[in-house]
Amino acid sequence: MPPTPTSSTQPLIQQPRVILYHQTHYHDGNFVSALPLLTEARSNIGPTHLILAALHLNASPGNITLNDDPPFCAKHEALWEEAGILNDVGVKVLVMLGGAAKGTFMRLDSDDDQTFESYYVPLKECLKTMQGHGLEGVDLDVEEEMSLLGIIRLIDRLKLDFGQGFLITMAPVANALAGGKHLSGFDYEALEVMRGGSVAWYNTQFYNGWGSVQQGFGQILARGWRPEKVVVGVLTNPGNGHDFVEFEELKALLRMVRQFCPNFGGVMGWEYFNCVPGGHARPWEWAESMRDCIVDCQ
Repeated sequence: MPPTPTSSTQPLIQQPRVILYHQTHYHDGNFVSALPLLTEARSNIGPTHLILAALHLNASPGNITLNDDPPFCAKHEALWEEAGILNDVGVKVLVMLGGAAKGTFMRLDSDDDQTFESYYVPLKECLKTMQGHGLEGVDLDVEEEMSLLGIIRLIDRLKLDFGQGFLITMAPVANALAGGKHLSGFDYEALEVMRGGSVAWYNTQFYNGWGSVQQGFGQILARGWRPEKVVVGVLTNPGNGHDFVEFEELKALLRMVRQFCPNFGGVMGWEYFNCVPGGHARPWEWAESMRDCIVDCQ
């Protein structure tokens, strides 16, 4: 059954989003600053959203890490300071929960309410602290088996505890929206029918063997997905995974998508620190180029 139109709590935007994930916070021992996304911009600021990755719920309830360290340790002080600055100038900052490291959603999927609460309550407190540093939402990257009821419970609790203005996004592989095999366990079409109004958009991974932009985007729309909720997710560097789309080809594809679907959800890049064409020296250039590409093809 294809998704049906739902009344979203999030307003439809006039411009497609430009989203970057930011997981590698240190490279060769040096802090990777996101501020050049602001300070080096020629005209418009490139990204609309920056997603900090990745938050993990470990085996012991309350043991939460941002990558390998506690979220608010000294190592991350500069990251949170920059998050607040980005937020102040209008770049929305989210944090990614889960990802390739297994366990987070298994723990939140427990049938036992007490077990769920033991993991969820520390997560809630962690996110509330992050709100003080400019956090505006959470990206749920479910790359392990989870039940439909389990993900609905999590989404409902997040909306209850943080309000309707708190962004909840998801990061399915492209096959998940095209009706194929995927990583999350639950049916995204069923989730969209039941809780589409609570999920702002889907950062759809068109890489690592899970579907191509050239074919997959059209297949997804053919199944009834609203284009404004489908963000085209790509690799920003061939070293970040498989199925990298060369920079000029990507721009041509995005122009084609925008002309065919003016209200498509935007573009997402994994990840910031080594974005081409600038690479490690000038990773901010990718977002600005994507923004220019999307605006120019109106």
